[in-house]
Amino acid sequence: MKEKLSYYLENWKTIPNFISFVRILFIPVFAVLFYKDYTIAAFIILALSGLSDLVDGYIARKFNQISNLGKMLDPIADKLTVFAIAIILFLRFNQAENEVLKAFSWVFLLFIVKDVIMLGFGLFMILNGMRPCAAEIYGKLATIAFYTFMAVIMAIGPEVGAFREIFVMPDAVMMILVVFSVVLTFIAFFSYIPDVVRQVFEKYGWGKYKK
Repeated sequence: MKEKLSYYLENWKTIPNFISFVRILFIPVFAVLFYKDYTIAAFIILALSGLSDLVDGYIARKFNQISNLGKMLDPIADKLTVFAIAIILFLRFNQAENEVLKAFSWVFLLFIVKDVIMLGFGLFMILNGMRPCAAEIYGKLATIAFYTFMAVIMAIGPEVGAFREIFVMPDAVMMILVVFSVVLTFIAFFSYIPDVVRQVFEKYGWGKYKK
């Protein structure tokens, strides 16, 4: 346990890690603001969280501030943010008067299902002395798409848009954006599987895993 702790705390005092901590703190603030119907403020918090996710990765690479803790903290911040957004939008659309949107609300839970499975994989790997897989290009693309689409929905989406009095996105467009984001999310999920399987094969001496 001490060895694992030392591994994650090595060179942990970095700007990207500080940003990730701030992103995690943003989550309850965003949830409370949205719940209290301060939708514009909630939208701003969500936009800042998404932008900071891009910034911390750039800083980590540009200034060589990549750390073991950051490799774990960044995806945790992503997943907790996804949880919060998906649950909030599910609850809001599940209470919609529009029956189509009410039925569609369950699609938001697919984001949670995927991340619960990934968290389970990550916990299993950590407990068995393996390293959770770092975010790949598919994961980052899925995250960027999720933040972008959810920010647009939070801005002008039906039922929830902070600026819906000015313009409301058609229901069909919103549903297409959400489904597209779900597809990208599961493509990213399946891209992690080969590395997980490879580490399991190596850990338990089952030979070399062939893709």
